[in-house]
Formats: sequence, structure tokens, C-alpha cells
Amino acid sequence: MDTVIEASGLEKRFGRVRALDGLDLSVAAGEVHGFLGPNGAGKSTTIRILLGLAKASGGTATLFGRDPWKDAVDLHRRLAYVPGDVSLWPNLSGGEAVDLLARLRGGTADKAGYAARKKRLIEVFQLDPSKKGRAYSKGNRQKVALVAAFVTPADVYILDEPTSGLDPLMEAVFNAEVARVAGEGATVLLSSHILSEVELLCDRVSIIRAGKTVESGTLNDLRHLTRTEIAFSDEGVTEQQLARIPDAHDLHTDNGRVRFTADSDKLAGVLAALAELDTKGLTVAPPSLEELFLRHYGDELAEASAR
Repeated sequence: MDTVIEASGLEKRFGRVRALDGLDLSVAAGEVHGFLGPNGAGKSTTIRILLGLAKASGGTATLFGRDPWKDAVDLHRRLAYVPGDVSLWPNLSGGEAVDLLARLRGGTADKAGYAARKKRLIEVFQLDPSKKGRAYSKGNRQKVALVAAFVTPADVYILDEPTSGLDPLMEAVFNAEVARVAGEGATVLLSSHILSEVELLCDRVSIIRAGKTVESGTLNDLRHLTRTEIAFSDEGVTEQQLARIPDAHDLHTDNGRVRFTADSDKLAGVLAALAELDTKGLTVAPPSLEELFLRHYGDELAEASAR
């Protein structure tokens, strides 16, 4: 599978501040790739370099095998971008802003097709296109950017915190549009700190911290780093039997339920032991990206809470 986005040893310095410190990123054609990290981790800086809006201080970054700093004009004809904080022309209506952005990408050549796509997107995102940019709330400005991005087909969509300011209903509409363009073969780089959003949409995930990639892979690849929560009824189960459950962590009884966690890559042996115990009411909760995130940032959270 071809690689659409690739960064290797990417560095970016702002004076003495090192925003990126050897970041690696690889996004294959046709995949939805989650780009996870807290504010300040380097997500937006990486995206600015990929868009040709900033020049790397070291390492390499390519989009379709080309240098985004040197070939930004040509590359922008093939991509759509949504920032997390949208600014609009104050005297243009939302519809006019969508039309202008679409014309810049050559998306209005097929007038009938463009009009149909625009009408559908305005309806599903519940956007009033007649309002001036200065009258829009943050959420409605975000809707304008999303409509402008999805109204013209692109080879790659770079989305930087795209659901910022949207309500849950509009987030669901956004999810459906990402699934649609991915189904049509587009590549999506989704930068977010909303873990449930990434978990729902993405084929692969890269987690970054302090300007470096700390983990990258499919959700199943990364889940071996976390522990799965297991619970069952304590009816008829002795302490001696519980002691024989292999690889059980933090085992305890609570309100008639035995609860513990197990490393996800050792789950088969644990479940085999539970089958021998003939356990009742067994529940197994798979680990979430929340756990992956806390694994890498838990020490920072602990430091912050101790202050």
C-alpha cells in the first residue's frame, strides 16, 4: 500500500523551544489515521509543516512523496484541511465562504454536482448559509469549514481538532462524512485529543508526546499495552480457586462480583482458567484508548494534581 503522508525524524524549533523532537509518522493511502496527543504535544505544528505553512528545522516530511514546503501549491489542489479554530471573512456569508474555498480548489467546475453536494452538506450539518461570518458562533464557523472541506472531493483530508465546538449530533454527522470519504478511497489524518472519536473512526493511531511519536499501530496492536477488566459472580467460588487464576492483577470482591484486570495479550490463558471455574455472569471490558493515553501521560497528570 502506498504511503501518502510520511515524516521521519521531524524537528521544529521556535528559538529555544523544541516543538518537534524527531517525530515519525506514516499514513497509508486509503486509511483513517488518528493523531493523538494533548495540547502542546506538537500535533498542529506537524500539520502546519505538512501543509507547507511552516518549514521543518530538521528531518523530512512528504505528502504524496513531495516536499510540502516546495510544492505547496500543487499539493493543496489534492487536499482538504479543517483547523480547530476557524476564522471567516466577517462580511461574507457562510455560503459565500464555502463557494470561495471550493473555487480555490477547482471544485465548482461541475456546477450541478457541486450544487447538489453543497445542498446536502448544508442540510446535514444544519448550517444557515445566509448569515455573515461575523454572526456565526464557534460551532457554526466549524460547520462552514467542514462543509467547505467535504463539498469538493479530495485525495487527502487533514483534520486538526475538527469537531471543536460541535454538539454530539453534529459530531455524529462528521463521523458519517469521514466514513463516506474513506469509503471512496480518500486518506484521512485526524488530529484529536477526543479519544472516543479516534477510536470510532480510525484504522491506525499514532500517539505523540513532547514532539515525539511514542506509539503507532492499529488499535489491536496498541491494546496489548493495556489491561482488560474482567468481572464475574462470586457465587460458589472459593479463595483458593481465585488464587489459581493466572496473570490476575488487583483481584478483589465487590458487591457479589469478583473483579480484576489482566494483560490483554495474556487473556486467552485467563479465560481458559475461568472456564474451568464455571463462572457465572462473566463480563469482559476491552481496554480503550483512554487507557493508552493515560499510560503515556499519567505521570504529567500526577505532577499537575500534586501542584
